[in-house]
Amino acid sequence: MTSAAKYRLHESIGYLLSLTSRAQERRLDERLKTLGLTRITWCVLLAVGNEALCNPSLIAAFVGIDRTATSRALRQMEAEGMIARRAGQADGRTRAVQLTQMGCDLLGAGTPFAQANAARIVGALSCSEVASLRQILAKIRADDETPLHRL
Repeated sequence: MTSAAKYRLHESIGYLLSLTSRAQERRLDERLKTLGLTRITWCVLLAVGNEALCNPSLIAAFVGIDRTATSRALRQMEAEGMIARRAGQADGRTRAVQLTQMGCDLLGAGTPFAQANAARIVGALSCSEVASLRQILAKIRADDETPLHRL
């Protein structure tokens, strides 16, 4: 095998993205766990509380997970008292999601964790580098919008 044909793991963009992503996920997961949250339940809290999304399909699309994973998370969150679901106003067959007081409290408690985690990532970059990174990552993801089964 010639040196030009060798695959260099530590030079691979995919590998570097994975390492960076896993480190970021691990830090956030550890902090969210102290609140009894997972990344998915955290993202659902953000969707409902910060983005005012109340439809499970819209929540799934926002979080980037499939409807099955969203339904499972919503059932768990309802059982734990984080959210309430009620019949939709326009169509009784639909379900509208809202945060309970507990969900609001968890959203408030988790926000500093997420902000600190994000600050750690962007703290090593200039403002223009952050903007470029967002643009590059969006470009990479543009052709792959397949919902995930888990985060």
